[in-house]
Amino acid sequence: MQKQTLILDLDDTLIHCNKYFKESKNKFVLQMQEWFTTLSNEMIKQKQLELDVKIVEKRGLHSSTYIDSLVKTYRYFSKKYKRKVKDFEVDMIQKIGHSVFQVEVEPLPHMYEVLDMLQNDGHDLYLFTGGDVENQRRKIKELRLQSFFEDRIFIYEHKNTRALEELLEKINADKSTTWMIGNSLKTDIKPAIELGINAIHIPAENEWTYNIVDIDIQPNGTFAELPSLLELPEFLREYILFNKAI
Repeated sequence: MQKQTLILDLDDTLIHCNKYFKESKNKFVLQMQEWFTTLSNEMIKQKQLELDVKIVEKRGLHSSTYIDSLVKTYRYFSKKYKRKVKDFEVDMIQKIGHSVFQVEVEPLPHMYEVLDMLQNDGHDLYLFTGGDVENQRRKIKELRLQSFFEDRIFIYEHKNTRALEELLEKINADKSTTWMIGNSLKTDIKPAIELGINAIHIPAENEWTYNIVDIDIQPNGTFAELPSLLELPEFLREYILFNKAI
């Protein structure tokens, strides 16, 4: 089997992530509706999403950006409805936001099985994840992912084309046998296509709006979409056999 270089995303590709944010946002909405009884779920969620995306675009994927978006949403509606901002309420909101980064993370179905198969097939595995180092390292340690990736772990608060390009330069990858595998069209797939490597999109069950963009670039390499992580090892085996045959 021809060895491939596989760069895997972490959140919502290998492990659950967005579902914890969804749970936190629902708690935030319920709390907000106790204070602002005329606000609908949709009004609160839409404003929080708008502010969240703006902050992330400017500051990156640090954990604090999500917490800040909740507080800014509270302050926005407080100002709009002339309601006094109260320190203990801000503290309550921050605790709701912090809870996302304290939860015990779970692997997606078949994660260990898939990583074992990829490793046994002889591929080089790299982890390319967005967020702050402290929180991402916490998740990696909890799930014992070092055994698969060792020192081949790259964490960026600004996960974009420049970050992926830096990673590719560090590992001196052959573009024809290098793959970016992830759920985010914005931070995984589009950068890979822009840099001329292969890309596999595995859509998340619940996707964050920030991750959804149009792919309007003609791929130089292979671009595929798989329904689940479990399909990945067999897809690569078939790809390698097909290319050996031609």
